[in-house]
Amino acid sequence: MPIFGTDGVRGLANGPLTADLALSLAQATAVVLGQGRSAEARRAAGKRLTAVVARDPRVSGEFLSAAVEAGLASSGVDVFDAGVLPTPAAAFLIADMDADFGVMVSASHNPAPDNGIKIFARGGVKLPDIVEERIEAAMAGPKLLPTGADVGRIRRFSDAEDRYVVHLLGSLPYRLDGIHVVLDCAHGAAAGVSPQTFADAGAKVTVIGADPDGWNINDGVGSTHLDQLAAHVVRVGADVGIAHDGDADRCLAVDATGKVVDGDQIMAILAVSMKNRGELREDTLVATVMSNLGLHRAMSAHGIHVETTAVGDRYVLERMNENGFSLGGEQSGHVIMSDYATTGDGLLTGLHLVAEMARTGKTLEELASIMTVYPQVLVNVKDVDRTRAATDEGVQDAVARASAELGLAGRVLLRPSGTEQLVRVMVEASSEDEARRHADHLAGVVRERLSL
Repeated sequence: MPIFGTDGVRGLANGPLTADLALSLAQATAVVLGQGRSAEARRAAGKRLTAVVARDPRVSGEFLSAAVEAGLASSGVDVFDAGVLPTPAAAFLIADMDADFGVMVSASHNPAPDNGIKIFARGGVKLPDIVEERIEAAMAGPKLLPTGADVGRIRRFSDAEDRYVVHLLGSLPYRLDGIHVVLDCAHGAAAGVSPQTFADAGAKVTVIGADPDGWNINDGVGSTHLDQLAAHVVRVGADVGIAHDGDADRCLAVDATGKVVDGDQIMAILAVSMKNRGELREDTLVATVMSNLGLHRAMSAHGIHVETTAVGDRYVLERMNENGFSLGGEQSGHVIMSDYATTGDGLLTGLHLVAEMARTGKTLEELASIMTVYPQVLVNVKDVDRTRAATDEGVQDAVARASAELGLAGRVLLRPSGTEQLVRVMVEASSEDEARRHADHLAGVVRERLSL
């Protein structure tokens, strides 16, 4: 099995993801990303390669980031240890420091026993598949292993957080004065930076989920557990709630009534605002195939084209970079604003969402009404041959019949898992009962036709 997944290397810390693996991965990264024109130019100028390393607060990040830094320094790379910071902060700092690459140790929204390693190239951009494959191959090859004065140094990046906060505040088109925000930091990497940033932008801030102890990250809080945030917003009479995940590359929201505003709705609000200000390049939004039909309808009504990609923020980002688009993201809350970030940034997204409330004087409920959310039912059909989902005649006939019955008022999507023997059946319709009926029927056909 390849060690890289859809978002770096991820697994149980001290299970498949050991200190030895982190060390070897870092050494291989130095071999592969230490090549190329820019790296050679740096060496020719008598400079060593540099890398930024950050982590989220889960306890295993301490030994894994130490292993990563040891692997890089032993390969002659000077390391700037940024400590606990959001993933988008690490990506920003790589570009801001003109570092050769960087590493983020985080398992994002996963529970505390898991961890992960994300590698960013120069400029703070995620690696394409082919480079990940080269790094994985290099793990079995020779390492650089310089000696004497040529080994790398590890230094504390003392102003990393301040640089990131200044960058975020500088991106804002409007201050947040007069708006009461409840922030759920998921006991994660946002805890040390998000509350102060929102306060500096002018908001009145109430904070939950901001006491990380190494084990409580994402535990009943954050963007995958919105009940606490919704209840807190209503209890204190706040205007809006903003939820991050463990590494703060996501943002979901709740309005003053406690109703969830998901990534699709956030993108709709930002897209229309950016178009009106002339900042939505090519009047185009990039979204994945999982985005709600309501997003497509709302964007069409406002003269905005939606480009669709496979699931995964890396694919959204690839399409944005290929065409110079300025906004894209996922229903899950990964929102990419390419004028200010090279990856999904939950703090940036939340700040700009609240700034739109301040600019318009509208509630989040009013802003979110720009889009009608169609009921969406997702069924995971396990223990089936996912490779035949797109070619089996019976499955495709059933999909065609369901699509014809739904017409323009719904949508059907079959998506084979990339790693497991399962097929995801997603149906959108004008009512949840209708979506459930079609989803259950199609799941039965998939189970019958593709059973192993």
